[in-house]
Amino acid sequence: MARITLIPLEEFQRIRAATISKFDRLALIADMCRANTLATVKRAGSGHIGSSFSAMDIVVWLYYEEMNTVAVGLDHPDRDIYFSSKGHDVPGQYAVLFSLGILPKETFINLRRLAGTCGHPDVGTPGIEANTGSLGMGISKAKGMAFAKRLQGDQGRVFVMNGDGEMQEGQVYEALQTAAHQRIANISLIIDHNKVQSDKPVREICDLGDLETKLRTFGWHVVRCDGHDFRQLEKVFAEFKAITDTPKALIADTIKGRGVSFMEHPAALRSGSGLYRWHSGAPDDVSFTDAYQEIMTRIHARMAGLELSPLTLEEVPQEDKGATTVSREYVADAFGRALLDIAAEREDLVVLDADLAADCRVRAFECKYPERFIENGIAEQDMVSMAGGLALQGLLPVVNTFAAFLAARANEQVYNNACEQTKIIYVCHYAGLIPAGPGQSHQSIRDISLFGALPNLVVIQPCNAAETRMAVQYCVKEAKESCALRLIIGPSPRAIELPTNYMLTLGCGITLVSGSDAVLFAYGPVMLHEALLAADTLRENNFHLKVVNMPWINRVNTDWLQEVIGTCRAIYVLEDHAQVGGLGDTLLNALAASDLNLGRHFQKLAVEGYPAWGTPSEVLKYHGLDGDSLAARILKSSDRRWLS
Repeated sequence: MARITLIPLEEFQRIRAATISKFDRLALIADMCRANTLATVKRAGSGHIGSSFSAMDIVVWLYYEEMNTVAVGLDHPDRDIYFSSKGHDVPGQYAVLFSLGILPKETFINLRRLAGTCGHPDVGTPGIEANTGSLGMGISKAKGMAFAKRLQGDQGRVFVMNGDGEMQEGQVYEALQTAAHQRIANISLIIDHNKVQSDKPVREICDLGDLETKLRTFGWHVVRCDGHDFRQLEKVFAEFKAITDTPKALIADTIKGRGVSFMEHPAALRSGSGLYRWHSGAPDDVSFTDAYQEIMTRIHARMAGLELSPLTLEEVPQEDKGATTVSREYVADAFGRALLDIAAEREDLVVLDADLAADCRVRAFECKYPERFIENGIAEQDMVSMAGGLALQGLLPVVNTFAAFLAARANEQVYNNACEQTKIIYVCHYAGLIPAGPGQSHQSIRDISLFGALPNLVVIQPCNAAETRMAVQYCVKEAKESCALRLIIGPSPRAIELPTNYMLTLGCGITLVSGSDAVLFAYGPVMLHEALLAADTLRENNFHLKVVNMPWINRVNTDWLQEVIGTCRAIYVLEDHAQVGGLGDTLLNALAASDLNLGRHFQKLAVEGYPAWGTPSEVLKYHGLDGDSLAARILKSSDRRWLS
């Protein structure tokens, strides 16, 4: 296990007070923040290094030289405001906020932990001005902030950071044209033009073309510079101050992974694949040690040249993250393989992606059937409507992206397609509460309600690799209506075991554990794992809980339902979703319509409120959805009259 150290606040204060040039000071602080960013991502076990490093010099310049935020205070109405729309770079921003004493140490070191910082910006964190979401929202939010300042007579400028891949989102261009039309001049857009998206160059996903001309055409004052050169940044922002009648945009040419030679694009491209390695995830021990040493060697060499003593580092303890993963099974891998297999016999099958081909396990399809693979970039609404056009012409589109972005961002487009009575398969990756480190923008706990409201769309969530293959077969070969396939993105906590003769049957699930005291319906690997743990605990208390895997989220066969409930006097539904619109509502409606619920206790165990971020065990326990909490909740309710 690699040793993790932190550069403490006192060392930043020492550098800030040193008698050295402004540019030497900024260079040291930026690299010190890179080192701390690397340390927190390593400790968290995940995060975004590449974009944090590409944006670092700009963020340091803004906080240390450009903005009045630190001087006047975070709550002052005349303060300058900075926030990141792309959001991936927030570990780097946290490091800068820590260096200024804004972010407490215990919060800073606990990246992606329940008591620490979120994997994407959240306004509950000191110094964070706005939440990120699915990409493309930032300029619009900045425009609202800037307009509010003007309306209320407040001073201060608004700076918003966009990623270059983010410039593919349609909302970006709505905001660009209205900001200029509304003459909102106290806004500055900074585009972190590091030229790489999640793992491929921007030009290969969706080339931005002549970005300078585009921005000028929308009416913005546009400047381009090296985003790692403090002298050039000083010149640009001085120029911006003199522009008082139009919004400003800086196209900052940067390098993804800047500061660590083997993380810098293009050197960091995987050999032979052309894919960038360091967009997300934590480095292994060797890579972390090498990267940290490279940064610290450069810092100390610079300090020696400035006759400053070396930094004193502080070791950070590595805590048990409470991981519950014991399986190497990924249902997403099973999906990718099943899709590839079925494509050989279905020439009408076309796959669409929104810059997440690797995460969505469709890269193998892209490589084998490039003529039937459509990369739409970060533009979910465009992708879904294009799928509608494909379906109208007799093809079978399979649409892939994260569930939170697909179900919500493109909901109107999904609805429009459904009204045309065509068949489209929507694959909602990263469905549910876990993994929770990235935070609310990525945790999809409302997609079932959005898809399930459509009368001609069936929602399915498989529990293991075998059921995933069956679900793909059903969606492609048997379904007459559109389908939404929910898949978790991480490894299954355990490989859920199904009977050897199990077949996926519309509206029917399967009993995994027998019991006569109560029945618990659940779906997906994460929640079924917790349900099975709860059943084990309850059995020790002489309470026999029947656990049922129910992959059909918005379809139920009432005859099967009556049979599986049997004589159980209590019914529980464990949701990987919010309380509204999930499997619980489907079952409750069916029970009410058939009088099956008469005299029975019915309870939904779901994600209440907004989802928390942190490790899986932290977040499941926080929401009362881990095995132990579920068992305790069921035992507590067992004291009621229905069980007497």
